[in-house]
Amino acid sequence: MGLTYAKLKLTNLFNHKRVEVDARVDTGATFMCVTEEIALQLGFDITEVNQQVVTLADGHQRKVPKIAPIEIAFENRTYVTEAVVLGNEPLMGVIPLEAMDLVVDPRKQELVVNPQHPNYPVALAK
Repeated sequence: MGLTYAKLKLTNLFNHKRVEVDARVDTGATFMCVTEEIALQLGFDITEVNQQVVTLADGHQRKVPKIAPIEIAFENRTYVTEAVVLGNEPLMGVIPLEAMDLVVDPRKQELVVNPQHPNYPVALAK
């Protein structure tokens, strides 16, 4: 097993600026994370957005900018959410993965549409 990456399209729904990113897929992370550069490319001023306290992998907590609304697109799936501005590469966490009904194939190191629901996402609502 190794790292899994996926090509995503991110869109700022206020100004419709779009950027394509190669995001690391991390089922141990919660949110969609973007770099400061990506947030700026999407047209966000990260000094004027809300903040989110996040716990990092090493246990430390940090207050980081949170941008919204953004749309994440992958294959035939989209999801409108927020993203935290953190790190040196984009990272897709479990909230957008679950909402878009995507699964990680660890053998192929690929993100794929759930084969049980190939035409539309099915999300757990309970």
